[in-house]
Amino acid sequence: MKPQAHLDGDAVISGFFPLYTLGADRSNSDFSGHEETKPFVFKSYQFVLALAFAIEEINKNPDLLYNWTLGFETYDIESGAWTTFKNPFICLFGKYEIPNYSCKNGSKAIAVLTGPSGIISAKIGTMLELYKFPQLTFGPFQHDLSDHNKFPALYQMASKDTSMATAMVSLLLHFRWNWVGLLTLQNEEGLWILPELKAEITKNRICVAFDIAIPNQAVSYVFKIMALYNQINKSSANVLIIYGDNESLVHLIMCIEQYLIKGKVFIMNSQWDLTMKRKYFMLGSLHVPLIFSYHRPDVSGFTNFVKAVNPSKYPEDYFLARVWFLSFNCSDSESDCVTWENCPHDASLDWLARQAFDIAMSADSYNIYNAVYAVAQAFHKMILLQAEIQTMGNRKGTVPSPAQLHRFLKHIQFHNPAGDEVICGEERKLEADYDIVNIWNFPEGLQLEVKVGKFSSCTLHGHQLSLFEDTVQWAIESTEPPHSVCSESCGPGFRKSPQEEQAACCFDCIPCPENEMANGTDMEQCVKCPDDQYANTGGNQCLPRAASFLAYGEPLGMALACMALGLSILTALVLGVFVKHQNTPIVKANNQALSYILLISLIFCFLCSLLFIGRPNTVTCILQQTTFGVAFTMAVSTVLAKTVTVVLAFKVTSPGGRMRWLLVSGAPNFIIPICILIQVTLCGLWLGASPPFIDTDAHSEHGHIIILCNKGSFTSFYCVLGYLGSLALASFTVAFLARNLPDTFNEAKFLTFSMLVFCSVWLTFLPVYHSAKGKLMVAIEVFSILTSSAGLLGCIFAPKCYIILLRPDRNVQHALRNKMHSGKNNPS
Repeated sequence: MKPQAHLDGDAVISGFFPLYTLGADRSNSDFSGHEETKPFVFKSYQFVLALAFAIEEINKNPDLLYNWTLGFETYDIESGAWTTFKNPFICLFGKYEIPNYSCKNGSKAIAVLTGPSGIISAKIGTMLELYKFPQLTFGPFQHDLSDHNKFPALYQMASKDTSMATAMVSLLLHFRWNWVGLLTLQNEEGLWILPELKAEITKNRICVAFDIAIPNQAVSYVFKIMALYNQINKSSANVLIIYGDNESLVHLIMCIEQYLIKGKVFIMNSQWDLTMKRKYFMLGSLHVPLIFSYHRPDVSGFTNFVKAVNPSKYPEDYFLARVWFLSFNCSDSESDCVTWENCPHDASLDWLARQAFDIAMSADSYNIYNAVYAVAQAFHKMILLQAEIQTMGNRKGTVPSPAQLHRFLKHIQFHNPAGDEVICGEERKLEADYDIVNIWNFPEGLQLEVKVGKFSSCTLHGHQLSLFEDTVQWAIESTEPPHSVCSESCGPGFRKSPQEEQAACCFDCIPCPENEMANGTDMEQCVKCPDDQYANTGGNQCLPRAASFLAYGEPLGMALACMALGLSILTALVLGVFVKHQNTPIVKANNQALSYILLISLIFCFLCSLLFIGRPNTVTCILQQTTFGVAFTMAVSTVLAKTVTVVLAFKVTSPGGRMRWLLVSGAPNFIIPICILIQVTLCGLWLGASPPFIDTDAHSEHGHIIILCNKGSFTSFYCVLGYLGSLALASFTVAFLARNLPDTFNEAKFLTFSMLVFCSVWLTFLPVYHSAKGKLMVAIEVFSILTSSAGLLGCIFAPKCYIILLRPDRNVQHALRNKMHSGKNNPS
């Protein structure tokens, strides 16, 4: 029996499948050789069944091919440099020793199926192009096979693989893996996918920990294994993207993951077959494979077809007999002949273990199914065209030339029985959808492929990936996906600070500065809060600031207001006492009118402090400084006038006094209006140039925005304050010089003390005021106003009120004379 599977038909599709292990030495093998000595690949036999199933389904369809039937013939394909062409030559021309010479009469082959290896398909395609045979490959999409100048007769049935990079990166984003390694082959596919992967990775802010490109000729060397160990196993990246289809690399990776790699996640394309040849015991896995396999729908009837297959039903299928012989031990113990009577009568391929043979249609088998339908559809259109131009007539036995099929295959587009759209022309081919497959491991190398998700390339961005995390088998003793990040995410309240000479995914987490916040994870910069808001202590949100000012309702504001009202009332009472006792000597002494003016000005000084308390507005901001300046100028100028009056009075009463005319003319009384006029002028210039206005301070007090009055022009403010200080200094100087004048009711000493207190208060005010912030500045200014005014009131009028109220016996004329005489006798 020849090592082939055959079904006769009016036209035949030839299939060349890798039914034996690739790399096996078959240099001495031929059709009469010992095929039983070669390791048979059970999984690859499904290719033959998919071909047979599709052809039987088409032959039963009355709407396709009319009275024509399709047949098939399948052969094993070898991977040697020259033996690859042996079976194709035998199938198409009868012998392979003499190229370009056909020993077959009336060949019925119209198309050839090859795959899944792109390398072997490329080798066969070079030969098939010479004879214009349409070649349909059923393996994964290969970019090097897309060169129409090199392979004009080749059609790839797989969907375009251009969304593979997007699919893999979407899986990384789903699990928040941003620190990955790349392992590719230095071949056409590796050179294509690597830039795509890196571009997609960079676009989504994922970093590459290492990038390993393995040369095809160097995969078996020990030093390459050690290099992989150093780069993969010692890296903090727990996710490794592997893209390739080289079988030697498969064995290399299997060796590495068995002995070296622990706890890594392998993200691979569908061209890998990690379910092969694992004999070591492993419960769970040292690595986690997540494979992007081409999505295919369930083809109705295929599993039932596979279950019903047996050698007696398909006697011309050598490979089926081989499967039966190896699986069910059908030979007689006394003979080496295969007799089906010795097999179990109800034996079925469904009995085989799933890791050896799966009855569910694989992605490659589905591509074979579509390829057969594509040939049938093209052949059907070619029959119709030939019938229309009446070139075929009734000569049914004449099979059209395979070269004629090309013009129809290039433009074929249809829906298969499963409902999928099939397109042969690459320019119109759709992008692939992927099933994400996880391999579950069981003892004795038993494994199960489990679909854990899907990637739909045609779905809206952001909704392309669907994943069932609960079905993923992670590493040993782990139920959670591993972390693969160079640095842990920076939580709210922190920003990323890049590490020097490291990838962008490697960073330190720095707390946000004061009044800045970060309310997300991995924020590049903290966001400054608006002036009316402040950052909370966690630095993850901005909160509204509470308006703050020196309010009447708070303790400090209430205390200062009470002091101002109390002192103003006390000053009014003193004024009342003076008015009531206006005819007494002590009130008349030192100019009675000036005493009244001073008391009234002190009342205004106390009351003007109330303008600084409460919520500021435009009116109060303007009145604060002007009222303060004018009221205090009036008070200090009055003190100066009283001091000058004392000095002039002493000079007049002294023997030979020459200043009587100044006192008589009332010159001291002009001091007050002149001084006030100068201050009013300064205030007018201030208001005209840059008046005070409402301002806010968002920095002095955490969590509060302080509403205050901005001075407007600080130069004008210090001019007003400096002028007031000059008056005070002048009053203090004159009073100090007149402090020892011998008069009973001489106020010189009291005026000296009062101006000393006044000057001390305002000299202390300046540094304290500038060191304070916010509403404390306002409180210090109010306190200085009250203290300096109280100093004037107390030092000047307290002694007089003491005599008026408590010692009235001293407030009489004869007491005044006695005091004067005693003063003369005691010049000290």
